[in-house]
Amino acid sequence: MNNVLFVSYFWPPSGKASLHWPLFIIKHLPKLGWMPCVLTVDEDSFSHTDESLLKEVDRNVKVIKTAANEPFNLYRKFLGKKSDAPLVASETISRSNTDWKHRLSIWIRMNLFIPDARIGWYFSAVRGGQQLIETEKPKAIVTIGPPHSSHLIGKKLSKRYHLPHVPVLIDPWVDIVYYKGFKRNALTLAIDNYFERSTFKNAKQIVFVTKSAKADYLKKYPWVEQKSHVLYWGYNEEYFSLQKKSSDVDIILHAGNIFDYQNTPGLWKNIRSEIDRGRKLRLRFVGTVSPEITKSIASAGLESHTDFAGFLPYQEVLQEMINAKYLLVCATEQRHVPGKLFEYLRTGNKIIAFGNDNMEISEILSEANAGVLFPYDYDMPDIFERLQPLSPNPEKAKQYSREIIAEQLVSILNPIV
Repeated sequence: MNNVLFVSYFWPPSGKASLHWPLFIIKHLPKLGWMPCVLTVDEDSFSHTDESLLKEVDRNVKVIKTAANEPFNLYRKFLGKKSDAPLVASETISRSNTDWKHRLSIWIRMNLFIPDARIGWYFSAVRGGQQLIETEKPKAIVTIGPPHSSHLIGKKLSKRYHLPHVPVLIDPWVDIVYYKGFKRNALTLAIDNYFERSTFKNAKQIVFVTKSAKADYLKKYPWVEQKSHVLYWGYNEEYFSLQKKSSDVDIILHAGNIFDYQNTPGLWKNIRSEIDRGRKLRLRFVGTVSPEITKSIASAGLESHTDFAGFLPYQEVLQEMINAKYLLVCATEQRHVPGKLFEYLRTGNKIIAFGNDNMEISEILSEANAGVLFPYDYDMPDIFERLQPLSPNPEKAKQYSREIIAEQLVSILNPIV
């Protein structure tokens, strides 16, 4: 059996959704001839925790945790928050907050932390990675980003020990959507582009989680075509034995973080109209909701018809998805296929999707007859009418099971060792 080193900033008990891909892919690797070991941080103070995910970690998987050296405690102090105050992702980059401290903190984050605010982990991680490599003797290194600092760690270890490096890009690097609407100075961009390019040059293979992201990167770096692959985010088939709970109210659920730039005022108006006609509808959010979205919902007169459940453990979120009548997903850009989409597909519930010119999502929805993609400025009163004739086929989702995706990853690893 070959050993493989995974570098993932997020790891249980962090509740960050970004860890689901490595965590559940790793579960399937030993039976496919690869034993993972994991390099991660000692404490992720930004994310909520989900203790339930700890049981998903195989006892045979060696995990080394090193100092994160996060800047977020300083960030809390700067904003006058308590040291244990939770930070909400959708608020930390909100453009509707005009407070000078908030705006300055964003400028610092965008321009002084390269490639991202987790770069403080780099030095302790390299030392921890050396320890793992010398004891576990991995044949390859797989890094998960964002944070893209993970890829720099992988590149360093790859060069030092002459090991093949496989970066997995869950989101784009230099022009990740979180930077949308914010200015990064020329020097910052030059350094970040150098980090990205040098990492890609060193990589033995590169994994993207959407076809559109791969296509976009091929325009920037045509020379990566022969070593680029698409492995979708996927879902865990073993969790879908959960049973739907009946309700006399039709729930429209959004799971995960929703940001200012994902506002859908046309949908809020449609929901309000349906309620005014006597339909029992309720809007429900599991995760964080940005200030702009909250205001827009209130403006549509939906405050008394909306629940903000906050963060919930993973299995509870899945139960919420299964219970809902409709599932809301909002793409951030054309290259983005939200991870929750695959779990949504598996529920067999109808999906209301928003995203401008996102053909990849449209094709995935169409294949399963599961939902409709609307542009963000859609303002027609027929959203629910267009969803009516759909008959979702959850069997179509099974091609995205993480057991299958783990097999695809192994087919990438086997030839390079």
